[in-house]
Amino acid sequence: MQQPLTCKGFTASGVAAGIKKNNDLDLGMLVSDRPAQVAAVFTNNRVQAAPVKLDRQRVKSGVARVVVANAGNANCANGPQGMDAALAMSAEAASVLNVPEDQVLVASTGVIGAPFPSDKVASAMPRLADALCEDGIGDLARAIMTTDTVPKAAGREGQADNANYRIVAVAKGAGMIRPDMATMLCFICTDAEMAADDLQRALGQAVDASFNRITIDGDTSTNDTVILMANGASGAVVHSQDDKKTFQRLLDDLLMDLARQLVKDGEGVTKVVDLTVQGAHSDEDAYQIADTIAHSPLVKTAFFGEDANWGRIIAAAGRAGVDLDPDRLDLFFDTVQMVKNGTGCGMAAETEATAVIKKPEFSVTLDLHLGTGQATMLTCDFSLDYVKINADYRS
Repeated sequence: MQQPLTCKGFTASGVAAGIKKNNDLDLGMLVSDRPAQVAAVFTNNRVQAAPVKLDRQRVKSGVARVVVANAGNANCANGPQGMDAALAMSAEAASVLNVPEDQVLVASTGVIGAPFPSDKVASAMPRLADALCEDGIGDLARAIMTTDTVPKAAGREGQADNANYRIVAVAKGAGMIRPDMATMLCFICTDAEMAADDLQRALGQAVDASFNRITIDGDTSTNDTVILMANGASGAVVHSQDDKKTFQRLLDDLLMDLARQLVKDGEGVTKVVDLTVQGAHSDEDAYQIADTIAHSPLVKTAFFGEDANWGRIIAAAGRAGVDLDPDRLDLFFDTVQMVKNGTGCGMAAETEATAVIKKPEFSVTLDLHLGTGQATMLTCDFSLDYVKINADYRS
C-alpha cells in the first residue's frame, strides 16, 4: 500500500494477542462511528465456523457497527464452546467500544479444531480498541493474515449527490480458495449511504464476478466471510439508478483487484492465469468448462512446469459435461494459437507458447465456436511449495 487508506467515519486497528506462534499481529478491528447498513456473503461449506453462524443471524437486522477478527485459530468444530467463544469475543468488543453487542460481527481464520484462546482475545481487546485510528486499515489487513505473505487492501472513490465517497477493503486468503462464495475473509467499508437491500444486491453481484471466479487449490474454507458496511459519513447518498450503477462498477473493480491480489499471493503460486472460455452455447456452459480446466491438477502442474501441454486443457474441457465439438476447438496462449479446429498448430507454435507460459502472468483462451456464451476465471499453477506449506501448516 503506497499510502494509508481511509474512509470517513471508520477506524481500524490490529494488535498481537499471542494467538499466532510468531507474535505477529493477529487480532483486528473495523469500527463505524455510527450504525451502518450492512451486507454479507458467507461460505457454502456445510461445515461452518461459529463466527459464520453468529454473523448469519446478526446481519439479518441490516445494521452493524463493528467487525472484530482474529487469525491463527478458525474457531471451527469446537462444539458449544466455539459459539460461547464467538459470543464472548463480540461481547468484549461491545464492552470496550460501548456499542450494542448485536451490532458486533466476528470473524476467525486459522487452524480448524483447535480450542479457541478466549483469554488471549479478552486481554488484548482493550489494546485493540485503544489502537483504533483513521489510517489503521493496514494494521487490520496484516492482523488477518495466515499463510499470506503480504497484506491485501485497496480503495476506490466515487461521487453521488454532488458528494465524494470512498470504498475501502481488506482481504486475506492464500489457500482454501475456490469459487464457492468468497473463500477467504474480506471486510469492506464505504462512507456512502445506501439501503441495506441495495447493498446486499451490489455485494452479491460483485462477489460473483470476482471471488467466485478465482481458484488456487479447489478447496472451500469453513470460515469464508465478506462483510460490507455503509455508514453515510461522506454525505453521499446512493439512490438513483445511475448512482447505483456507478457504485456497482466501483465495487466490482475493487473486489476484482483484491481477488487478483489473493491469487498472486496464493500458496506457492508462481503463475497467474486469466482463463477465458468463449463460443459456448451459454454462459453457464462456458463457466462449467472454465471451472473444470481451472481446477485440473494436470493443467495446473503443467503451468508450474512451464509446459504448454495443450492436450491437458482440451481433455479437461472434454470431461466438463458440456456439449462441444472437438473438431471446432481453437486454443490460444496470449495471442499465440496452439490449436485450430481441434488440431495442434505444430512445433513453431509450441515454441512461441512456451515463451508465453514462462511469464508470471498470461492468458489462456478456448473458443468452442458454438454460440455466444462466455466465462472467465482466474487460476494459477500447483507448485512444490504448495505441498510443503500445507504439509507443515499445523506444525
